[in-house]
Amino acid sequence: MTAKRGPDDRSRSTRNKQPPERLQKVLSRAGVGSRRQVDAWVEEGRVTVNGDTAVPGQKVGLGDEVRVDGRVIGIENAQAPVRRVLMYNKPEGEVTTRSDPEGRPTVFDRLPSLPDQRWIAVGRLDLTTSGLLLFTTDGELANRLMHPSHEVDREYAVRVFGEVDDDMIQRLLDGVLLEDGMARFSDVQPAGGSGINRWFHVVLFEGRNREVRRLWESQGVQVSRLKRVRFGPSFLPSRLPVGRWEELDQKGVDALSRKVGLEPLKIPAKTPEEQTHQRRRQRKRQGHSPGSGLKKGQVTTRPPRRQPARRKGNIKRRR
Repeated sequence: MTAKRGPDDRSRSTRNKQPPERLQKVLSRAGVGSRRQVDAWVEEGRVTVNGDTAVPGQKVGLGDEVRVDGRVIGIENAQAPVRRVLMYNKPEGEVTTRSDPEGRPTVFDRLPSLPDQRWIAVGRLDLTTSGLLLFTTDGELANRLMHPSHEVDREYAVRVFGEVDDDMIQRLLDGVLLEDGMARFSDVQPAGGSGINRWFHVVLFEGRNREVRRLWESQGVQVSRLKRVRFGPSFLPSRLPVGRWEELDQKGVDALSRKVGLEPLKIPAKTPEEQTHQRRRQRKRQGHSPGSGLKKGQVTTRPPRRQPARRKGNIKRRR
């Protein structure tokens, strides 16, 4: 009698039948680097396939051993693209790395485990920055979302300590020369507060190290709190508690894919264990009214209500 195959067995069977694909496509999907980066590594002789130096345009399959700078790269899960996306509400005090030599908690500690895939962080948030952090199983999607050429805008709620006037805001919009080149906000909007402690919502198209903080600091003021509230078309939902994650539905994943010129892919069916976990989360939410959750005098970190933006890169409202 032949035993029935479960969904995991069928997915493995499908991957095993995948034909060889171009090396840069497979490594990009595995989250190693962008296709352009992989092409450059091949030209520099840094990539080997089965012990031989890789050549431009080379194809690889499941039985091949691929190394970059001598490090073995697992390509088993990169043969058939699987595109899932999580949004995570990162608290302050977590580092955006898989393991930390200092033993600090990482953003990967709370994420759900995957039997045949791994989560890839879309960019980083520094230790003292909180808010929206995206994760995906598709390395190519991650690379495209992070690459400046695709101009995916990021929106932050920032509390600034110091005197801020119109001239300062205009300088931040026009551009400021930092140690690693010119930087600017595409939009700056006041979001509450008074005196020398005020909230703003700012938008930029890059993810350079501490760029938001360094831009404000270049004007002689300090950032006392920083939270990312949007990445491209994805907003941080008010219902998502700090330190918790939520998986995007098909519509949300498709919006991110189209933003960077990728054809939509159907999200694979969840395993029974994942379905059980999701039902538990939904039951916990029943009867819970998100509300504003604000204390007296507290400033919301949601985008301020205003007329819909006409200029690309402006503050956006939830729809």
